[in-house]
Amino acid sequence: MIVHSRPDVLRVLFTLKGSIVKRIALRCLLVTLLAALIVLVERRYPQMFSPVSATPFTLLGLSLSIFMSFRNNACYDRWWEGRKAWGKMIIEVRSFVRESAVIADERVRGELLRGLCGFAHALNAGLRGEAPLEAARPWLSEGAAISPHNVCDGILQEIGGHCSRLAQAQQISEWRYTLLEQRLLGLSEVQATCERIKGTPLPFPYTLLLHRTIYIFCLLLPFALATPLGWLAPLFTTIVSYTFFGLDAIGNELEDPFGRDENDLPTDALVRTLERDVLAALGHTPLPPVLLPVEHVLS
Repeated sequence: MIVHSRPDVLRVLFTLKGSIVKRIALRCLLVTLLAALIVLVERRYPQMFSPVSATPFTLLGLSLSIFMSFRNNACYDRWWEGRKAWGKMIIEVRSFVRESAVIADERVRGELLRGLCGFAHALNAGLRGEAPLEAARPWLSEGAAISPHNVCDGILQEIGGHCSRLAQAQQISEWRYTLLEQRLLGLSEVQATCERIKGTPLPFPYTLLLHRTIYIFCLLLPFALATPLGWLAPLFTTIVSYTFFGLDAIGNELEDPFGRDENDLPTDALVRTLERDVLAALGHTPLPPVLLPVEHVLS
């Protein structure tokens, strides 16, 4: 995620970090060169060009802008829902830490709380297409039998089993056990929410239609601008293509908020926050350092 202070005018105009320019620069350049070529041909062979009304392009551009705003809003909703899910994870883990303070056996409590860190690491790795069990292993007890089929759910089952045995041994009350199970249920809901976002992209035909329409619009626009604007046509074509290609690329990034793109969620930093909270509750010092932005990017 990009972390910038409030930008001034120069930074707005020239900042590349976090900008979508690098991803669409080639496409914009090709459209600009095409527009320049069309203007050159129009100037040398004007008889080959008949006046083209800009009205169809105005209507198409307006419709395209509306549909792109719908798509980008849907993509942002996915990004924001993912952030809310990770916020809920922090709430549930902190609540579990407080409610587990009644467990007298510090070793058992430490295994439970460290298991929560393992859950966060496993979920983060799974959403990024990495190995969940390897990510969680340093936080799990040696005897933990976690199935590689669903590592996150296996960790929650392991923690729930510990809590159930504590209740049976009357080391915690049934009421306390119910509270701890509610926290585990909340974490299971977080996992399901993130997996739903990850596993259900926007309908492909809808995205494909927008992609094709954007390319058709940007490639045909110079033919309408060449005669009335002359050599200003490439400039205005570049501005229009930058806007449409940029909105399209931003939507692609936000559609999957759990990756490693610059504008994705800073899940590594959120996992580190959980680590610090758990280790502080267990009395560990020093704590791992807070993850800070590197060149304005918080991972």
